[in-house]
Amino acid sequence: MMFSIFPNGRCRGGVIHVLGIDVGTGGTRAIVIDHSGRAVSSATEDHQPFASPHIGWAEQHPEDWWRAACLAVRKALGSANLTGKDIACVGFSGQMHGAVLLDQKGSVVRPALIWCDVRTEKQCRDLARALGLQRLIQLTCNPALPNFTLTKVLWVRENEPENWNRVRYLLLPKDYVRFRLTGERATDMADASGTLLLDVAHRRWSQEMLDAAALDESLLPAVYESPDLCAKISERGAAESGLAAGTPVVAGAGDQAAGAVGMGIVSPGTVSATIGTSGVVFAATDRPALDPRGRVHTFCHAIPGRWHVMGVTQAAGLSLRWFRDTFTVNSSGAPESYDRLTAEATKIPPGSDGLLWTPYLMGERTPHLDGSARAALVGLTASHTRGHIVRAILEGVAFSLRDTFTLFQEMNVPVNTIRLGGGGARAPLWRQIQADVYGHSVELVAAEEGAAYGAALLAAVGAGVWPSVDAACNAAVRVASHIDPQPAAVATLNASYSAFRRIYPATRQIFSSS
Repeated sequence: MMFSIFPNGRCRGGVIHVLGIDVGTGGTRAIVIDHSGRAVSSATEDHQPFASPHIGWAEQHPEDWWRAACLAVRKALGSANLTGKDIACVGFSGQMHGAVLLDQKGSVVRPALIWCDVRTEKQCRDLARALGLQRLIQLTCNPALPNFTLTKVLWVRENEPENWNRVRYLLLPKDYVRFRLTGERATDMADASGTLLLDVAHRRWSQEMLDAAALDESLLPAVYESPDLCAKISERGAAESGLAAGTPVVAGAGDQAAGAVGMGIVSPGTVSATIGTSGVVFAATDRPALDPRGRVHTFCHAIPGRWHVMGVTQAAGLSLRWFRDTFTVNSSGAPESYDRLTAEATKIPPGSDGLLWTPYLMGERTPHLDGSARAALVGLTASHTRGHIVRAILEGVAFSLRDTFTLFQEMNVPVNTIRLGGGGARAPLWRQIQADVYGHSVELVAAEEGAAYGAALLAAVGAGVWPSVDAACNAAVRVASHIDPQPAAVATLNASYSAFRRIYPATRQIFSSS
């Protein structure tokens, strides 16, 4: 039946395997799934830490992503006892908004400015002045933010003319890895939505934005819907990655849309709250829903003809990692384990005895749109312990994500079901804190494999295993458990959230760059 469409070697013993690759911030993950959606194997290869030579800067070397991707793919294939010839299709996901600049030969011109780089406030102001906020939102469904790719391109052009003179092509992070694997310059609607160069409502590059930025469309890759086939593995890519030449590749999706697919967030009413390095609250919509002030992002979804809205906390998991790496040490001289820190926080009551954390280590997107925002630990007393600080950080990140739910209410975006993902879904304390802060039951899915899993599901659709993304999610995504909010904790954290909301207005003028 369906399996007969695959050439010899793509279907072993009646089982089809596809591969998902997620080019994250901290590392690249590869996952192999079969035609039932079961994860067969996975592997992760760490990246070198991103460089931050100045406050607000964040850069990575694209060649390091390629190194990590090849190693992760080989490890995933090896642990499943598979070869590249057993893979029917490859899907991609990755960190959004990064600017990978290539010369005529396809070589990297300079380190990539990645998603959390916020050096481009001047370029944002220039775009807003030239076009006006409402026109920007009309054209791209979003305001100009320092995180978005276009502002990074303009910064390089203005500040590094020698580098800019060499630039011929622009790619997003996952698309650079695809380029190395296939030789094709391609991207998808969801990831392209975060560039500020896509007409999100009409799902095409915006000629008006290109004209406003004085850029030629030849700079940009071809843009596809997420499950569409867009390339094949090249001989050179096969030799380096262990995959087979000629294996088809789908467009894939930016990490948030791919992660949502992996969690079944494909129809209105189902929302995800994902805590990784950043934190994201993500809702699928059947229209390009807009906040007139641009406090949430409106992007194309990984499902053709569907969109999503999402709010972003810049430093979610990063807050806990920063505290651990900067202020803790164990008996062997290494940073303390997350398990030890959260065990200490578990002993602290909800509300952290009045201690509050605003997680603005890298500025903030939702709801403040302020690259100059700064983190604050407020309410410290001599009786507070390390456990109090850790719990305050966990609660503060959840409060920041709750800001997005508050905006969804204003926009009439339905929230019937909340599913948790990322590190915030794996830690029992953080799961309960989220249920209590949101005041809503939350769900965990059985295979919380992140964006790589969503990329693999998109590859399965491209391979014909399922006829659509909806069908893939209906077949493969299963809810494993629910966590209910605790009424007493909800009441306490509602009061803490009210106090949290007053911190940013009270401190904004201290750190404002304007």
